[in-house]
Amino acid sequence: MYKVAVTRDFIANHFLIGGDWGDENDPHAHHYVVEVCIESDTLNEHGYLVDIVDIEAGLDSIVNYFRDSMLNEKPEFNGLNPSIENFSRILNEKLIDKIVLDFEGVLSVKLWENEECWAAFSKQIHLP
Repeated sequence: MYKVAVTRDFIANHFLIGGDWGDENDPHAHHYVVEVCIESDTLNEHGYLVDIVDIEAGLDSIVNYFRDSMLNEKPEFNGLNPSIENFSRILNEKLIDKIVLDFEGVLSVKLWENEECWAAFSKQIHLP
């Protein structure tokens, strides 16, 4: 299986809802690191899974949308706790819409909220 990955970091704010999460119930910032990994057993005619420039462009536009924002105020989090689990899924779904993928494989997003804690979401990529 081939894999290609790109990482970016950014700061965003949030507060947790729906429970007594202590200090996490108050607005605070995290220095997030997101890693996008695309994997498949198929390469294109140029020997790529996906052009890294395309991954970077798609990821940069998504990161810029969330950078320095209050996640709770974004429509993607309407009715959702802005946990790293939900956030990793949202990032994954937005990235699938930004990158042209013409193969079957897996798109994974791993999101760290600090140096020790992360969550990930993976989704099977199917040909249209």
